[in-house]
Amino acid sequence: MQKKIYVDGMFDPAVAAKVDGAVKAVAGVTSCNANPEKSQVLVDFDESVGGIEDAINAAISSTGIAVLG
Repeated sequence: MQKKIYVDGMFDPAVAAKVDGAVKAVAGVTSCNANPEKSQVLVDFDESVGGIEDAINAAISSTGIAVLG
């Protein structure tokens, strides 16, 4: 499944790289592309993994970035 997550506080490539790394570390995530220009994170993941969407949001939040919506 692919999901687009809108975020607040990701203003430069260095922060986007931290978000990428944190999200890619979540079990079941197959790819991640954090885009600071669009303030969004595009994530591909295995939706059969229980609680993965919450884990992805928690990984983003752990970098100091706010998940919107």
